[in-house]
Amino acid sequence: MGCAGSSQSKADGTEKKIRKPKPWKHPQPITRTQLIQLRDEFWDTAPHYGGRKEIWDALRAAAEADLTLAQAIVDSAGVIVQSSDLTVCYDERGAKYELPKYVLSEPTNLIRDD
Repeated sequence: MGCAGSSQSKADGTEKKIRKPKPWKHPQPITRTQLIQLRDEFWDTAPHYGGRKEIWDALRAAAEADLTLAQAIVDSAGVIVQSSDLTVCYDERGAKYELPKYVLSEPTNLIRDD
């Protein structure tokens, strides 16, 4: 038994389905190479912000997958999705995981590498 709001799946069968983040714009135009570098830096340092490494690994896999697979990944990892775009999640122990939009989708002002 747990508290009424502790489960990802509610008694009426509704659960938060993940979706793509809304379009967003980086403060300045950014190349794909720069975006990949930002993502790599985030994922390399994310476990140092707290939480469990296996949850960070699951969130990375979900961020890099299509929506159907991403949903299966977060469900199987026991991730509690607060924001349906995966920007705010929790694990079963209550640790908070915040993901920046740049690891979840591309900005509207992405420019070609030259």
